[in-house]
Amino acid sequence: MFPGIITTDGDKFREECGVLGIYSPGSDIAQLACFGLYALQHRGQESAGIAVSDGRKVRVEKGMGLVSEVFADQSRLARLEGFMGVGHVRYSTMGSSLLVNAQPLVFRYRNGYLAVAHNGNLVNGHELRFDLEAGGSIFQTTTDSELIAHLVARSGETDVEAAVRQAVPVLKGAYTFILMTEDKLLGLRDPYGIRPLSLGKTANGYVLASETCAFDTVGAEFIRDIEPGELVVIDGSGVKSTRVFPNGKQALCIFEFIYFARPDSNLHGRNVHLVRKQLGKRLAIEQPVEADIVTGVPDSSLSAATGVAEQLGLPYEMGFIKNRYIGRTFIQPSQEVRTLGVKLKLNPVRQIVKGKRVIMVDDSIVRGTTSMRIIEMLRNAGAREVHVRISSPPVTSSCFYGIDTSSAGELIGARLDVESIARTIGADSLGYLSHEGMLDSMGLPQDSFCTACFSGSYPVEISSRGKFLFEENKEDDGRCGGCGVHV
Repeated sequence: MFPGIITTDGDKFREECGVLGIYSPGSDIAQLACFGLYALQHRGQESAGIAVSDGRKVRVEKGMGLVSEVFADQSRLARLEGFMGVGHVRYSTMGSSLLVNAQPLVFRYRNGYLAVAHNGNLVNGHELRFDLEAGGSIFQTTTDSELIAHLVARSGETDVEAAVRQAVPVLKGAYTFILMTEDKLLGLRDPYGIRPLSLGKTANGYVLASETCAFDTVGAEFIRDIEPGELVVIDGSGVKSTRVFPNGKQALCIFEFIYFARPDSNLHGRNVHLVRKQLGKRLAIEQPVEADIVTGVPDSSLSAATGVAEQLGLPYEMGFIKNRYIGRTFIQPSQEVRTLGVKLKLNPVRQIVKGKRVIMVDDSIVRGTTSMRIIEMLRNAGAREVHVRISSPPVTSSCFYGIDTSSAGELIGARLDVESIARTIGADSLGYLSHEGMLDSMGLPQDSFCTACFSGSYPVEISSRGKFLFEENKEDDGRCGGCGVHV
């Protein structure tokens, strides 16, 4: 993070990015893309951008900050005229939070323009970058996202679809790419489908997006999820689908259901809110406790909290009010102000929690620092007991696939047992959902998910050197949690 700034969501995973592609002749592409990015804003709050093609040239407008900040000046959207576009919202960390790394990235090479929007992380990005630089490639950014542009440019193919098919087999990791030339829109998902991507249809064309909630915003109808290893090409003749990789094991990141995705999104035919509610019900069965009320930590835990309350027959109460207007970060001029971080974000409702035995439901505990502060806030507001229930298993391993996790040594679930964690965060009791209970609640085949952060079993192999470089960069706060940034 920037020096002097803290994130009020410091005890959460921070994911990745949101990508959007629209092919819709006759529509106001820039405005539609802007609306779509608003729907995906939860996936990244540090930069936003839109690139649009008019068939001859690709123009891009991007900047640091929220969508509402980057495109507050409507003249920026007015400059983006065309019939298709690519949008991106991004999360990153120190060293990578620069305008040059904001996406979409737009390049011009011998075959024309190429715009790139990327969500995920390449576990062999260091090696690929080294090899390309040794061969004379000059990188404009510090992101893994630029790698595909260099590979496409060096492929020797004049057709972009053929160039992509030739380039992507060397990529290892989790990725969703949306690419745009002057006349084609391409969507690509990694062989395991770790990162999500869906296809929708508008009256005039098609939409690709990280989550289906964006379809509702731009007036598109959901068609289907893009399959793992699938490449779709959208142009004037419609949608063409090819498979770059053979059918293999699917491993959607399970945290999409637990935390990342918006509750109104659907993944693999399952509504995120309903899955989270089922997680809460199973949690209540596995970890019951006598209490007076149930409350959730806004926003991602509210669905699970309603499931806990319903299963236990307890009232669900709004125990916290979330301040939605301070953004994700704020200046911390002193240690005193630093400790007030969570209080600026969340405020307990004293009249609700005072004198009560409270079940506080959250989706995960990463480092434990924020949980400790929230529990302290509840006690200061008069809560008689605070019982913490977590709608996922303990997080014990780092993610190498584009999620900004702490290094393994910072994960409280990797260092302490449950009773010790409860004492550390100040809870009267602590209960996690079991790994089996989590998978059972999904309503999908249990081998459909990546659960590496809980199990340490990684679907995409990463070398020991790759892990070392990841952890080394994490300690220097130089790894992007969304687009594989290196510094």
